Amino acid sequence: MNITRRRGAIAFSITLGALLVGGLIAYNIAWIVLYKGRIAAIVLGVVAFALLTAGVVLNTVFLVRELRRNERQDSFLNAVTHELKTPIASIRLYCETLQRRAVPEEQRQEFYKIMLADADRLLATVEQVLKAGELGARRRHEDRTLLELAPMVADCIAITLQRHHLPPTAIELAPIPGAVRLYVRGISQDLRAAVLNLLDNAVKYSPNGVHVRCSIAIVGYTFVALTVADTGVGLEPTQLKRIFNRFYRVPGRYAVKIKGTGLGLFLVRAIARQHGGDVAAASPGLNLGTAITLKLPLASPGSEHAVK
Repeated sequence: MNITRRRGAIAFSITLGALLVGGLIAYNIAWIVLYKGRIAAIVLGVVAFALLTAGVVLNTVFLVRELRRNERQDSFLNAVTHELKTPIASIRLYCETLQRRAVPEEQRQEFYKIMLADADRLLATVEQVLKAGELGARRRHEDRTLLELAPMVADCIAITLQRHHLPPTAIELAPIPGAVRLYVRGISQDLRAAVLNLLDNAVKYSPNGVHVRCSIAIVGYTFVALTVADTGVGLEPTQLKRIFNRFYRVPGRYAVKIKGTGLGLFLVRAIARQHGGDVAAASPGLNLGTAITLKLPLASPGSEHAVK
């Protein structure tokens, strides 16, 4: 109902803006005809017309943009509510079951395992929301350390495999050509969050089987790039940049089935840019997978101690 109402509001705004521009054009033509031969009056009318038209167009653009932003925020609130409510309801159900009746030890351990997984899901959602608000206020050079990228990525892969109960072959890290050790300088917890979000996104958008390949390479001698490629739902060309916007979720049938807050890739871009890098997506098309590349400035270990 809210989505239909907002689309109606957007259509009304665009229609009203078009009618106003049409009215201004008619008014300007009438002004020129009325003051034909008076150069000063005609010039004044044309300038006034241009300013009014620009004002109407800008107002319409800003209004439509604000309506769409509000729609994304509502979608975000609905998604976060679901992501918080579902694991809480699950944990409560298992707690009530354990409280009300005797449960065999094997089943009890299974309940504990499910409850811990729900607690991890709840914690991940809360941390993601907090991280989104924290990044804007954090100083760009706070707590920067030297990090070897490959071990950090391997650690994040292990966490993702455990979190989603996947076999080791589901996510693979390709060997670095020449077996060189590549370093970046940054905030460890932020870079880990970025890599985990990339991996989590690749897993979620692979509904027909998870086959993710990660690779690390030097780009242009001064940057190191981590590419996370999946064989999932893929993207249309118009979505390749939008997926990094705050609260944005790709429309279509997968948006309903695949849960999320719309913050994951936004956080990846924000973290990359705070570290002097960037992120980009590429996809051959729908159902052909997506490759997202995180690019960061390459750092030299020198004599400084590098942490993993």
